[in-house]
Amino acid sequence: MNPFWSMSTSSVRKRPDAEEKTLSGELRTSPLRASTKKQLPSIPKNAVPITKPASPAASSQSTNGTHASYGPFYLEYSLLAEFTLVVKQKLPGVYVQPSYRSALMWFGVIFIRHGLYQDGVFKFTVYIPDNYPDGDCPRLVFDLPVFHPLVDPLSGELDVKRAFAKWRRNHNHIWQVLMYARRVFYKIDTTSPLNPEAAVLYEKDIQLFKSKVVDSVKLCSSHLFDQPKIEDPYAIVFSPWNPAIHDEAREKMLTQKKAEDQHCKSMHVSGLSWVKPGSVQPFSKEEKTMPT
Repeated sequence: MNPFWSMSTSSVRKRPDAEEKTLSGELRTSPLRASTKKQLPSIPKNAVPITKPASPAASSQSTNGTHASYGPFYLEYSLLAEFTLVVKQKLPGVYVQPSYRSALMWFGVIFIRHGLYQDGVFKFTVYIPDNYPDGDCPRLVFDLPVFHPLVDPLSGELDVKRAFAKWRRNHNHIWQVLMYARRVFYKIDTTSPLNPEAAVLYEKDIQLFKSKVVDSVKLCSSHLFDQPKIEDPYAIVFSPWNPAIHDEAREKMLTQKKAEDQHCKSMHVSGLSWVKPGSVQPFSKEEKTMPT
């Protein structure tokens, strides 16, 4: 288990002997109930909101608005909540996995299904500020620079600040950064580009732009099976097709899909129709003549 995500629930403050004797009568009448819920430490009395540290090297305080003794727990829960939101969004073709060594680093991959970058498989890393969510917006860097107006041709970093000029707490979320990273491959923006060459070609020579995009997609695909640049047990790794391993997993997924489809077909929806046969008028019905 990731040590960053785990928290100890067994640490309970032990009362001094004198205090136990004083409260013994109270404990008999009102026994203490055991709780299995995780408890956060109380906020220290000297905790005050902090917007910016006095020095970048200051480590005794955190910019998330709490004292350093409470800050790590707040950061942990913030990142857990962010990852939960990413899972719930189910972004098409986008997969992420937090690092084992640091929850401030997430590994990801984007699959492009159609458009100019069709068949593109682009691995990336998300770097989250240590004062999240009160700091700057997270950074997204592709493992290999993609030929795109908004991707730096040297570092491979995506221009995320274009969409998040100022990161707003409780309003902006990491899943929005991932959605933005996916959208830039379907809707090309050439204003204030990080790669001027790509922007000019897209505007003036679309055929040459497409040719360079195809080369970029092929380059990324040729390095798909390379070992991750960062050694981490949770890094996303691709391996060539191995029938002995992948056939069984593929069959299980297809079987589950067929079972779900059959279950949907077997479900019959019953109810009353308030439309007269041959009519498109809602709430119409056959007129019955009363016998005379």
